[in-house]
Amino acid sequence: MVIVALLIALSTFPLTVQAHDETKPEAPTLTVTATGTLALAPDTVFVTFGMETAGKSLAEAQRQNNVVMSKVMDRLRELQIEKERIQTSSFTVSPQYKPPPKRPADAASGPPEVIGYMISNTVTVEVRNLDKVGTVIEESLNAGANHFQGLHWALRDEQPAKLSALKNAAAKAREKAGALSEALRVKLVRVLTVNEGGHVVRPTPHVGRAMMAMEGGGGEPPILSGEMKVEATVTLVYEIAPN
Repeated sequence: MVIVALLIALSTFPLTVQAHDETKPEAPTLTVTATGTLALAPDTVFVTFGMETAGKSLAEAQRQNNVVMSKVMDRLRELQIEKERIQTSSFTVSPQYKPPPKRPADAASGPPEVIGYMISNTVTVEVRNLDKVGTVIEESLNAGANHFQGLHWALRDEQPAKLSALKNAAAKAREKAGALSEALRVKLVRVLTVNEGGHVVRPTPHVGRAMMAMEGGGGEPPILSGEMKVEATVTLVYEIAPN
């Protein structure tokens, strides 16, 4: 009986210790979040445009499209746009069907009749010399492109800007934690966790303004690059103690 009682006591001892650890009060914490922002002028712009052609046959629509897009590529080469900076962003072929009759009774049985094809070929051009943006748009449209989708501003290397914004956010978070600890009369013991996140806020493309200038025959469209805001957010969780 003594041995049985001893075994029972030994088997329950670890459970007693674990329960004691679970009831230990957690250290108080202070959580702060701050955002760092850096404004920069973009150094790259992506121009997207293309050509839509229609033909009674697929070959005819393709031939018309190839003729125009070849002229566009020639203009881009004359502007010293490298081949590596030009990318096909979409290519679609859509059959065109015969309109249905106005009276349902005249509708013929069977599949709809194909009367032609529509081809849409869209390319995106990376322009690193921002002084050429207006010229690229104008020359591409003059060469026959009839589908302009707009502009997309960017930074070629976003990493340095993101790191600067991240450092700024961390400094602001530490400053905020120091101010709060002083106001609450507590001491910052150590940093328990750090969470960070960031994204680039891009300016709104000036598509409508560029198109109006081209339609009005006023020469190159007024392209405004504006600024790009790089934001980073840092959240710090501090262990605190009475001061």
